[in-house]
Amino acid sequence: MTEDRCRLVLIVPEIADPAECAEVLRNALRGGDVASVIIPQYDADDSVFQKHAEMLVPVIQEAGAAALVVDNSRVAGRVKADGLHISGNAAALAEAVEKHTPKLIVGGGNAMDRHHALEIGEIQPDYIFFGKLDGDIKLEAHSKNIALGEWWSAMIEIPAIVMGGADPASALVVAEGGVEFVALGKAVFADPAQAAAIVTRVNAELDEKAPRFGA
Repeated sequence: MTEDRCRLVLIVPEIADPAECAEVLRNALRGGDVASVIIPQYDADDSVFQKHAEMLVPVIQEAGAAALVVDNSRVAGRVKADGLHISGNAAALAEAVEKHTPKLIVGGGNAMDRHHALEIGEIQPDYIFFGKLDGDIKLEAHSKNIALGEWWSAMIEIPAIVMGGADPASALVVAEGGVEFVALGKAVFADPAQAAAIVTRVNAELDEKAPRFGA
């Protein structure tokens, strides 16, 4: 059972060929438990992004994970995604929550400090995200995001996702703060051939060492 400890969230890498991207993701998901997968639009126009999402969403859902499209509610609806990840400010998140819950999972972040985090909490999203989707520029997770996640999880029931670093080992450091989810991008996909093995290893480390909720 993985529900009683921090679980993994994957961020789809930027790969121009949607079929290749889907295969890379399918391989990663073979590695073990993944709670959800966030699908950024990057610089693609809507039609190209929709083609990507159409190939990715079934792969994600077949693996038992939730497919979350970043910011684009039209594409999310057309491809039957499970939810929307809002990368903008609290106002953008509030609008999305009002329009799309409970039909879709709606969450997001951009909470740079406790004040902004509490503003987001008042909106009652399905989750809050600490960090940026492309924030894994260093091996370690950003210490500020780890601290915010630890503070949040100790007092707020809304689940938190904290962005990890470019090193798979950063997942356990995030988990030790008590958050429900850790997001990994480069840590898993920098070498696509190793993605499944890394997902397996991260899950094994979380199984062995991550704190248990309610313990």
